[in-house]
Amino acid sequence: MASWNSLQLEITYRVMGWMAFTCWSVGFYPQVILNFRRKSVVGLSFDFVVLNLTKHSSYLIYNATLYFSSAVQKQYWEKYGSGQMIPVAVNDVAFSAHAVLMTAIILFQIAIYDRGTQKVSKIAIGIVVAVWLGAAVCFLVALPTHSWLWLINIFNSIQVFMTVVKYTPQAFMNFMRKSTDGFSIGFYLLDFSGGVTNYAQMAVLSIDQDSWVNFFGNMGKVLLSLISISFDILFMCQRFLLYPSKKAPIPPPPPPQIISKESLEPLLQSSSSASPTHTV
Repeated sequence: MASWNSLQLEITYRVMGWMAFTCWSVGFYPQVILNFRRKSVVGLSFDFVVLNLTKHSSYLIYNATLYFSSAVQKQYWEKYGSGQMIPVAVNDVAFSAHAVLMTAIILFQIAIYDRGTQKVSKIAIGIVVAVWLGAAVCFLVALPTHSWLWLINIFNSIQVFMTVVKYTPQAFMNFMRKSTDGFSIGFYLLDFSGGVTNYAQMAVLSIDQDSWVNFFGNMGKVLLSLISISFDILFMCQRFLLYPSKKAPIPPPPPPQIISKESLEPLLQSSSSASPTHTV
């Protein structure tokens, strides 16, 4: 089992990992808070949320298995060399578990809040069903030979595929509505930051080990970062350049009323007639 060559790079690696965890994890909360305040999920793509749950569930299976299973780690070292470090950190496992939980909460909000006429498309449902049926077939194929590393790499590939697929409905919905109202741009700003720090974390490991094997050994993590960054840039362009939020204009204050002398004369006359007469 490989060890770190530089204490400074090891610390940087761990800091980058938890920075990515923080950005990606905190990124869920703006949407949850927005839904709660509006008591509505209109404008949020339901397809995105459903596909996102499958994506994060697949990624959790990959991360947790490679991080905790000694049998899978042994197969990894047999394939890539015993001198290589496992390319999954504890922050990867923590992020995946948190992401599954938060996505489930957003699905619950969809169930209880105003949805308007929106619903999950048949295409999204079909994709989810096909993905899990395919995963079940792969499990049956891997079972006789105990090809667990191959199996979890299938789940890693699923999360990459779902990363591409999950972003598409929201981007398309923004395009059709010519609006980004209803979904939180805060999620994508934090998602962008998480993608950058996640990629940087892997680069730090490669620099310390003087090897780029961890990129090939966890290509799903690399593609996750690059795909997330690309779509986040698209969403930021939609929000700030193509379809900026339209705020209701504030009406100007009414002009001050000018009281003329003629309008005051009746009041002065009325005041004089009402005054009591004193006799000496």
